[in-house]
Amino acid sequence: MIWFSGGYMAVKSLQEQLLGAGLVDKKKVKKLKAETLQHKQKVKKGKASADDGSERQAELKRQRDEKIEKDRILNLERQKLAEQKAVQAQIRQMIEQNRIRKEDGDIAYHFTDDKKVKKLYISQSMHNDLSAGRLAIVKLFDSYELIPEPVAVKISERDESYVLVCNNRVESVEDDPYADFQIPDDLMW
Repeated sequence: MIWFSGGYMAVKSLQEQLLGAGLVDKKKVKKLKAETLQHKQKVKKGKASADDGSERQAELKRQRDEKIEKDRILNLERQKLAEQKAVQAQIRQMIEQNRIRKEDGDIAYHFTDDKKVKKLYISQSMHNDLSAGRLAIVKLFDSYELIPEPVAVKISERDESYVLVCNNRVESVEDDPYADFQIPDDLMW
């Protein structure tokens, strides 16, 4: 019984409430009480059924193994992302340390960036160095920088997408239909 401001109130157990509502009968209540009592006694003595324990242990082990595998895959993805960021930082640092100051020139050097033709105004000496393969054009964020060709080769080993123009690369084409034609030295496009 519970005391409240109006007096005492009787508290019924859940089983009594279900029985009173007609949701269960007396036989079912007795059976559940007996099963609950037996289970409590087995647990007290430590003699819970072996099947329940082994199945539960197997399920817990399977869940642990799944969690370990998910964590391992997640760690590999994080490690790969960290390595990519490190490579990008190295490339950015290489470009910033080795970029050559662009001399404002009157010669437009045309190149492609993501299927778009771009142009960079440079001096005649820089144009000659680009054509000869001593300089390369790389992309750093939204700007284009000139760097020495050996640095461009090192960058392209890490990530080729940064290097836009590096004329010293050897790109042989087996069946080049224009191989017999000479290219004039003063050709600018």
